[in-house]
Amino acid sequence: MNNDAVHMAYAEYADALQQTFDHEIPITRAMGMRVARYDGSELALSAPLEPNINHKATTFAGSLNSVVTLAGWGLIWLLLKEADMRATIVIQNSETQYRRPVTRDFLATCRKPDEAQLDSFLRMLREKGKARLELQAEIREHEKLAVSFEGRYVAYSGLMNGR
Repeated sequence: MNNDAVHMAYAEYADALQQTFDHEIPITRAMGMRVARYDGSELALSAPLEPNINHKATTFAGSLNSVVTLAGWGLIWLLLKEADMRATIVIQNSETQYRRPVTRDFLATCRKPDEAQLDSFLRMLREKGKARLELQAEIREHEKLAVSFEGRYVAYSGLMNGR
């Protein structure tokens, strides 16, 4: 594929992910969360301050946690789509650190894991019907780290037969 076709495919995947969020995770609409971009190596989700504001006029920690968690979930969804695979994705555990207040509209980013991790994840999912992947996501404000997130996700395919 040429570069234009690749960028078009990523844009289509991002649109499909937004539709999935809108239909399968309805709170994303109430939060105003949008797929801001996907370039094949990083997913960025945006959300406005206003529907996510707390009593201190900063972003509610629960909203920040939701968006970074969904950045990881969404990246796995996209990676599976690129691999032409389907699976149920759940978060197994996570740790979020709130390093500074978020005072404006924000962007959560999650980078694709290295090729060895991704290959292992996809191979396990194909062979065993279940695979785990650890991802990091973050939110920055004024170029400074505001929220850091590490999460372990589990994907289950139809191969599991109810296990």
